[in-house]
Amino acid sequence: MYDGRAGKLSARIPRIDAAVAVDGTLDAAPWKQAAKLSGFSGYLPVDGVAAEDSTEVLVWYSPTAIYFGIRAFEAHGAVHAALANRDVIDADDNVQLILRPFRNSRQALVFAVNPLGVQEDGTITEGLSMSRGASCANCPFGVSQQTGPPPTDLTADFVYESKGHLTAFGYEVVVRIPFRSVKLQSVDPQDWGINIIRVVQHSGHSDSWFPAKIAAASFLGQAGTLEGLTKIDRGVVFDLNPFVTEKAVGSATSATNSAWHYGADRPQFGTNVRWGVTNNLTLNGTYRPDFAEVESDATQLVFDPRNAISYPEKRPFFLDGREQFSTPGNLIYTRRIAAPIGAVKLTGKIGDATIGYLGAVDDESSGSGLSGGHPLYNVFRLQQDVGQSSLLGLALTDKEQGANYNRLASVDARLTFAKIYSLQLQAAGSVTHDAGKESAGPLWQAHFIRGGRTFVLDYNLSGSDPEFRAASGFTSRVGTAGASFDHRLTFYPKAGLFETIGADVSYSDTWVYRHFTSGQAPEDRRYHFTALTTLRGGWKVYAGIYFESYGFDPTLYANYYVGHIGARDTTYTPLTGDAIPNTDYILQVNSPQFSKFDFSLLQLGGRDENFFEWSAADISLTQLAVNFRPTDKLRAKLSYNASIYWRHSDETVAGSTLIPRLSLEYQLSRPVFFRVIGQYNAAYQNDLRDDSRSNLPIFLKSGSGAFTRAARAQSNAVQLSFLFSYQPVPGTVAFVGYGRNLSEPDAFHFSLAPSDDNFFVKFSYLFGVGGAPK
Repeated sequence: MYDGRAGKLSARIPRIDAAVAVDGTLDAAPWKQAAKLSGFSGYLPVDGVAAEDSTEVLVWYSPTAIYFGIRAFEAHGAVHAALANRDVIDADDNVQLILRPFRNSRQALVFAVNPLGVQEDGTITEGLSMSRGASCANCPFGVSQQTGPPPTDLTADFVYESKGHLTAFGYEVVVRIPFRSVKLQSVDPQDWGINIIRVVQHSGHSDSWFPAKIAAASFLGQAGTLEGLTKIDRGVVFDLNPFVTEKAVGSATSATNSAWHYGADRPQFGTNVRWGVTNNLTLNGTYRPDFAEVESDATQLVFDPRNAISYPEKRPFFLDGREQFSTPGNLIYTRRIAAPIGAVKLTGKIGDATIGYLGAVDDESSGSGLSGGHPLYNVFRLQQDVGQSSLLGLALTDKEQGANYNRLASVDARLTFAKIYSLQLQAAGSVTHDAGKESAGPLWQAHFIRGGRTFVLDYNLSGSDPEFRAASGFTSRVGTAGASFDHRLTFYPKAGLFETIGADVSYSDTWVYRHFTSGQAPEDRRYHFTALTTLRGGWKVYAGIYFESYGFDPTLYANYYVGHIGARDTTYTPLTGDAIPNTDYILQVNSPQFSKFDFSLLQLGGRDENFFEWSAADISLTQLAVNFRPTDKLRAKLSYNASIYWRHSDETVAGSTLIPRLSLEYQLSRPVFFRVIGQYNAAYQNDLRDDSRSNLPIFLKSGSGAFTRAARAQSNAVQLSFLFSYQPVPGTVAFVGYGRNLSEPDAFHFSLAPSDDNFFVKFSYLFGVGGAPK
């Protein structure tokens, strides 16, 4: 027995030349010979204590796969389990197998299962965020979640088997992971890194087999070892994944004729190919990769128009091995390759070096930013492991389009020392030639963290030149520099209502880059004071007060003019403004994962900047998410995002965005589900004026020099979609979908008129040469 709390963390698991049925039971003979991992410790929200609920994990391997048998004992509350879709088990009890086939890698594979064996999988890449916890997905102002492991990127889909069932003592799950689904070392024997996290929903606790500490610079470095795996066979890895898509788009024939007309192009054929060149190198190719847009991107609120918004990658080809292209600052962003004709990718690990190369030819009409011909992309990423948990990295990107190009080089390092300290450094530079013009500029960052259990420091200094450009990456805002200083204290009461009580104080400045380099004062200043607490039972509450000041950005309002209307003509002067002082109040509540529902609510109010007119405004921001699970097959998710800006001068509404969204899913079986989504996006902008100054109307100047009044405008758009999905394993899918767009002149009057609709189907099948993809 390998007891984590007793420090027995190097497990020598048996090799058994056998195969067992993955039926959710542990009765077959090999399970009686398996190594047993037990002795879990509490990790979140309080580390260093014995786990309240006992967990045993049996482990053995055959020549072609590794097997895990999970026994989760539950004596304190009901087990949460539902027949969910893949990657939708966060509301359930679950066990996460965190594996590192390359022992010292800064990346790990995550294979998670709920009590019924429903799967969730992805990758962990350490050091990208450098934040002591993931930024709150529902929080635009950076209220951080409870300290914990780096977030799991769920975009990767691995082929493995799992099945589970509820028992009188809790639940059992069996997991079989074929070696062909992962990259392996080229040595024999080999050691793997392992940790196991168990999430218990009735208490809101997470337990860890390795006695992981919150006060640590590296989460992945806190892991045990599977020792001496020998004569394991990845086999021939050659997957062929052809697919076909067809779409028919309908619209009214004319504004006066309500007859509906459908047009359909010929079916689009494409394929993905995956070849295991060696145990640790994989070559992927694609022709006309499908975008896999079976669910449209959820509309996001724009809180600061100076910052661009990114959307996640969804295409299977680009998701496979995506973690090996990860960089600080998101300098590699594959959605820049908008409509590729073909692409090739090589990923893997050689010694302690992780390498990734991506080459692609994009469609000429992709709207990629440069001018002239088909865009050609070449991307290279190298990451070198150093010591137990440090890393050196190199990134090179090149985008060519005719005679124009954008080239970028970046070096980065993540250094950990004294167990709780980490320092991330990055320096990058780009050169761009476009339409006969040359530009070049740097990007840099230094980020220091002290990851203490009680006292945390987080200091960051970064900047990007206005001439810096990442045509193969995503930078939300260039031409600025920023400095932030964050300090947090957390206390752990022994008894009572609270499990943790914390206070966070942060200060941050933002400069226009040229002002920073010339030693001028920052344009934006923010002082944030936040209280954070975790209550017994899983409740989390955050409350804060923010004191901020934002400076006028003339580049954002370069085409904004104030109109001086005279008896004969109108004269125009550029819009100007002074710094706006803000005081915001924020409250966020996250409920536990109850058996039937959970919710999160964020409410922000106070005085803020009105970006529509650059003046002070009274603001209300609401973000609500409710998940309801009335049965083990039916799920409903309601979200509501709203921002309203009232002019402080007279309390009229300057602008607002209201976005309710409802998603209903019915899981007929593990591979089959139906989904209906409805989203309403009501956006409103009042007649713009030079509020709180001259109160004169604002005009917008076009490229031709003409002036147009910034008049009242609104858009009330509804998106409806239906999807039938059959997906027995990743790569083998059948999708049938329907979507309709509607609009109306007045918000929420529901006198909706359709504007267009579409039908689509997609079929694909994964052929695995050298063994079926089980």
